[in-house]
Amino acid sequence: MEKELPLCPVETALMLISDRWKILILRDLMNGTKRFGELKKSIGTVSQKVLTSQLRQMEANGLLTRKVYPEVPPRVEYTLTDLGYSLEPVLQAMRIWGEGYQKSRKE
Repeated sequence: MEKELPLCPVETALMLISDRWKILILRDLMNGTKRFGELKKSIGTVSQKVLTSQLRQMEANGLLTRKVYPEVPPRVEYTLTDLGYSLEPVLQAMRIWGEGYQKSRKE
């Protein structure tokens, strides 16, 4: 059963990406497909359990796809969907705002 979306479009967007790890996952996948280990290493302090949970939520929401290769050990790759890539302007705006904020705090 699909969850009902909020009436406010901003709240809908926040519902999908309002987590520190989801934003960093999106940031890293904007440059292309990554394996689980690559994501964990680039994100840093996230636990394997939390990263797995966040990736599953993002897959369920249609932001990324997960491909499992039948190898030993298994290889799993994550790639943004077109919907996930459509968040690029949002991430760019957040980056620009963050840079401005950092600069203002140094002055």
